[in-house]
Amino acid sequence: MNLERIVALVGRRDEPTDGVVDYCFWLGGAIKAHGYQLETVRVPWAELGWQAALAEIRQKSAAWRDRWVLLQFTNLAWSRRGFPWHTPQILKALQENRVRCGIVFHDFAPLTGRRLIDRARQYCQLRVLQSLYEQAACAIFPVPLEMISWLPPRHEKAVFIPVGANCPEPSPDPHDQAHRAKTIAIYSVTGGAHMRREIADIGVAVKRACQRAGPLRLVVFGRGSTEADSALRAEFAGTDVDVQTLGLLTPENASLALVRADVQLFVRGQISSRRGSAIAGIACGLPVVCYEGPETGWPITEAGILSVPLGDTQGLSVALERILTDETLRVSLAGRSRFARAQYFSWPAIAAQFSACLRKPIEADNRAAALQSASSARTR
Repeated sequence: MNLERIVALVGRRDEPTDGVVDYCFWLGGAIKAHGYQLETVRVPWAELGWQAALAEIRQKSAAWRDRWVLLQFTNLAWSRRGFPWHTPQILKALQENRVRCGIVFHDFAPLTGRRLIDRARQYCQLRVLQSLYEQAACAIFPVPLEMISWLPPRHEKAVFIPVGANCPEPSPDPHDQAHRAKTIAIYSVTGGAHMRREIADIGVAVKRACQRAGPLRLVVFGRGSTEADSALRAEFAGTDVDVQTLGLLTPENASLALVRADVQLFVRGQISSRRGSAIAGIACGLPVVCYEGPETGWPITEAGILSVPLGDTQGLSVALERILTDETLRVSLAGRSRFARAQYFSWPAIAAQFSACLRKPIEADNRAAALQSASSARTR
């Protein structure tokens, strides 16, 4: 089968891991079944400067005429300090070569803050978001469209497609789990000041659950887990909680760590269809105890989650305790997560939505061309 080439355009690499590049990798593997070959191309503006990077993308895109290029947008991938003014110039350069331009809005809202520079950054990011949307032939968002306040009233080219997990769906685990402590998995810890708050929330929830469920094992891995190790061990010193921090794992080992757990605890803000670290637990068939917020809606609510209002640590504790002490509830929620994975969050399901999105503007163009041809024939 001849595959149609499409390009995912990414900006400055995030460290130590780059979730956007991982997203493109998994999408590329799944979308082949729909006749597409996805290639990831980086725009080296941080290394070359913007003028040289734009010249390079003009040259490269000469070979992409009439093909789809999907710019992967985050607020910080296209600017050193969060002022991504130059990003719309990329679409302009692509359109000069008659490229079909789409945007995947991994960030769909400006960053907020109280300082003067924060307000200036917010103004800049909102204008860039609106400009990119106006220029694009299709716009893909990771949350339901009603959650995006700046979209125009008519937004036919906007599409909601949730993100998938940046790790494979797990194989059955042959490891004997019958005689081990109940295990709580935490995938990634936020850095900076957020880390202290997250560790405090984890401490409150897990310590209370330990009182009812008995000795527990807490497995923390992914971004920020190594940096959080000493604080986590101090938090649980003298308790019946065995803390294991695993650092960055391969995608396969991340899946294995999750499938060997009984529940995932997610405290990195509200759960949503754009939070890949939470969706990883759903993809591995786990119940998820989490915070909810304005972004917590369908289809994430179809999965096996127990959510409480953001910041309600006591509610979080009760929810975690319920799952660890009620096996019937745990099995039921695990089944809901497996169902939601198959219907909404698996890469084949996501790739099918992408394929439909990319074909819609082309089909509209073909219908318009056919109507124009028929009109011309009638006037001859």
